[in-house]
Formats: sequence, structure tokens, C-alpha cells
Amino acid sequence: MFALAIHGGAGTIARASLSPADEQLYRAALEAALSTGYELLLDGAAALDAVEAAVRSLEDCPLFNAGRGAVFTHDGHHEMDAALMSGHNKLAGAVAGVRQVQNPIRAARLVMEHTEHVLLSYPGADELAREHGLPLQPVEYFFTQKRFDQLQDAIASGKMQLDHAADPNWKKGTVGAVARDQHGHLAAATSTGGMTNKRYSRIGDTPLIGAGTWADARCAISCTGNGEYFIRAVAAYDIACLMEYKGLSLEEAARIVVQDKLAPVGGEGGLIAVDAAGNITLPFNSEGMYRASRVEGGAAQVAIYKE
Repeated sequence: MFALAIHGGAGTIARASLSPADEQLYRAALEAALSTGYELLLDGAAALDAVEAAVRSLEDCPLFNAGRGAVFTHDGHHEMDAALMSGHNKLAGAVAGVRQVQNPIRAARLVMEHTEHVLLSYPGADELAREHGLPLQPVEYFFTQKRFDQLQDAIASGKMQLDHAADPNWKKGTVGAVARDQHGHLAAATSTGGMTNKRYSRIGDTPLIGAGTWADARCAISCTGNGEYFIRAVAAYDIACLMEYKGLSLEEAARIVVQDKLAPVGGEGGLIAVDAAGNITLPFNSEGMYRASRVEGGAAQVAIYKE
């Protein structure tokens, strides 16, 4: 059974702060990304192709903090991170701090397939993308007024902020996808613009294999939230370890990491995961998480708030 799950970020997402019109925009964007990946899986495509395509769809949407909707750094530009991993062979690729690549997830795949490395940072990652003809965009492409206003508020407060923390009306976050294909292979992909007002080339959990992104023969995981906590917890890999060493189900392992390990120490956020049987779980300890999923033969499931 093939299956696909995606997320558009977790955080302070209250029903009262999201208008019906805005909610429909988010739901439509999630449905479009889910459909993009699902149709590929339906046609027999590899899980890696499906998660990349789903994430690219979210990167191209200015509603989410990835690609076109990336937040601003303290210096007023964009530094984007992305990673993807193939479960059956454990190949992985990631980029950090890219500034002009339209789809950072495509650059991450270049690292995996065309270099001997796993993680490249700016400016080398941008150079690799340029050499291989990936679409690059001027700074104006990544500009959104709300993101710029968000930066001004963060600078005034003197703090680096999660994109959903500065204002309840800006609920955009890290994006990701996980999938099991018809061949039984798993894959995960994650992309983000990081944190508003970040300095010193800060890098979060997204491009760190095992922290924010992981895939092996048992599970595929993409995380979203306060990256520093996910890094310290090696959150994505910890789920795989709980499954391997303790024999836990995907759902129970993910629950332990999100609710019992991350939440008590302030690690707000969530994740999406799929196992080798096509089971999906989407736990989070925040007020909400933009998410959608679909299994072979089933209907699309789209949600934002705690149900």
C-alpha cells in the first residue's frame, strides 16, 4: 500500500485567528501539494520523486516558510535549508543557507545524486545549483510584505522568532513530505526558511539528517518546530531507534518523542511519519499543524487544528 503525508508547519494556530478565507487558502495549498505527490505514487513513481514534488509545490506557495515564502534574516535576506533521504539505500542530500535557488529541495537532491557529500552550505550549494541549471530567482521573488513586517517586529523586540510566534496571523512554517511507494520504499523531504531575524548563519534541524529529516527501511520522518530542540533530541532518528531497538510501532515511537521527550523541555512542534506498511502518524504538541495525508485507495485527509 502506498501512502503520502505532508506538513506545512506547526505552531500557534488558533481557530479564532484564522479567517475562513485564509483557512481555505491553506487547505487548498495542502491539497494541491498532496495531490501532486499522490498522483506520482499512483503512477508507480518512486517515493523520493513523490516527496520532492510535494515539497516543491509547497516551496512555490508564498503561504509557507520555505522557498518563495521564506522568512527574512536579521540582515534582510533569505537563507533556506532543505534535505531529503531515500530509505532503502539511506542516501541523503541537504543544503543550508541557500539564497537564490527557487526550490531548495531540488538542490538537496543534487547534493545526493551528483556529489560525494551529504550537506553543502552557501555559497557552494548555490554554485552547484547554478552549474546544474536549477532555476534561480532574484531577491524580489522571495519578498512578501507580511514576512518583511514580521522581520521589523522581531528586530524591534530584539529576538529571533519562529515564524508562527511573532503574530498569530502569520502561521507559516517548515514544509515536508514522507511517502511509501508501490515498491515498498520510503523517503522523506523537508524544506524551510528558518527563523525570522536569525543571525550568524543559523542552521536548524531541517538539513541535519537524523534531527529534522530521516528515512530508512522502517520509517520516514519530517519534523517541524523549534529546531534547536529537535537537534538536541536527534528527534527523527530517535523514532527509528525506538522502533528498531524496542520494537515499538511507528505511532507509539513518534508519540514518545513528540509528547514525552520534546514537549517537557520546550520543544514545540510536530512531525509526519510513515512506516514500511504504509501506516501514517502526524503527532504534534503545539496548538496546530498544517497537515494532509492520503493512503492508497483512500480519501485525502487535510487538517490544521487539533481535532
